[in-house]
Amino acid sequence: MKKTLLMGAAICAVFAMTSCKSKESAYKKAYEKAKAQQETVVTTPVTTQTTTPVAVTPTAPVTTTPTADYSNVQVRTENVSLVNGAPLKAYSVVIGSFSVQSNATALSTTLAGKGYTPRVVKAVVNGADWYRVVATSYDTKSEAAQSRAALEGQYPGAWLLYQK
Repeated sequence: MKKTLLMGAAICAVFAMTSCKSKESAYKKAYEKAKAQQETVVTTPVTTQTTTPVAVTPTAPVTTTPTADYSNVQVRTENVSLVNGAPLKAYSVVIGSFSVQSNATALSTTLAGKGYTPRVVKAVVNGADWYRVVATSYDTKSEAAQSRAALEGQYPGAWLLYQK
């Protein structure tokens, strides 16, 4: 019984495999059709156009100053007190935040060596003292955002502080 069942399954498999073959005549018909279409391609004559040179008079170059939109730049608002450095303006660019004042002072000294006017400010966050290193300080948000964009290459993670 098992032999008969196995033999029947094998015969069904052979018929299933041979019925999937495509016929040579189908390929031949497709080839003939493609050949006929290739022969009936219409070619259009090539026309040439002559162009007349145009005289161009130079004008003064127009210089435009790109205006960037800094309205969506995030700003943190904190109450801070100045530890050392020049007084803060409304918006400041913070490039470092430390829980140890000496670390903030060391970064401030490095910034001073690069020509900046750094400041160290103290903020109390959740009962802990944090010393923020401010690289630049401006009256407007857009000026501060431009400065932050310039400093972010050297100091990734720089952010804007608005003093309450």
